[in-house]
Amino acid sequence: MNTIRRLAFIGGGNMAAALIGGLTKRGLPSSHIVVADPSEEQRNRLSREYAIEVTDNNVTAIRDAEVIILAVKPQQMRAAALSLTPNLSQHPLIISVAAGIPHAALARWLGPDIPVVRTMPNRPALNGFGATGLYAPINVGAAYRALAESILAAVSATVWVEHESQMDTVTALSGSGPAYFFLFMEALQAAAHERGLPNEIAHQLTLETAFGAAQMARHSTEPLSKLREQVTSKGGTTAAALAVMDAAGLRAIVGHAVAAADRRSAELALEYGGEIPPTQS
Repeated sequence: MNTIRRLAFIGGGNMAAALIGGLTKRGLPSSHIVVADPSEEQRNRLSREYAIEVTDNNVTAIRDAEVIILAVKPQQMRAAALSLTPNLSQHPLIISVAAGIPHAALARWLGPDIPVVRTMPNRPALNGFGATGLYAPINVGAAYRALAESILAAVSATVWVEHESQMDTVTALSGSGPAYFFLFMEALQAAAHERGLPNEIAHQLTLETAFGAAQMARHSTEPLSKLREQVTSKGGTTAAALAVMDAAGLRAIVGHAVAAADRRSAELALEYGGEIPPTQS
């Protein structure tokens, strides 16, 4: 990754800023990064914070770029991609971080010979703790895949999916997933407050408990079910609480929720990309 001589971002929003911060911390010189964004305020902020080159011209940004990261909103992707196509003379690696844009649409707009990797990072990547799913068809070679993964790894854990349809499930799980946890944490905090804990104490305990549980899971080789059993004594307080959740159908609720997000992701792919591509490996 540190051998990249020029990396261009089309779009300078939060995800671009997170990636720039992660990449420079990992040793990519700021002088090798350029961002194109129509907002003068955004360009000034990025220039000030990261000492990178900024421009309001997409074509200027991609000139001689080895890697181009498309970080615009999904509804802006088609216009942004088409504006680049006549100027893609050196077959740079294209990385899309926009949700819902199928690979077939990107290839149609950018040209079939341009290597394109589709990614789905999530919101915690802004703080360096993200999770990103990546997909590319088999004709995108190993070197391009490794390069794309190294760039996204600057702010997140990375996983590759074999079939593009699985990106909808990635979106439903890790893309939307932080909101599920926030909702559960919100409900947990409120329940503790209703039982008499001061709200600030309930908030602190909720955050630390969630963080501690995640850390336990990350550092354990045991399945999640085993970890749950380890903190559940027969006839104890945890067992009483879990019995209520089971009776309320928590697992089914989560399953229905993830399925709904999965379906909506596929619908957005149709809306933004004009087609849903066939499953590819």
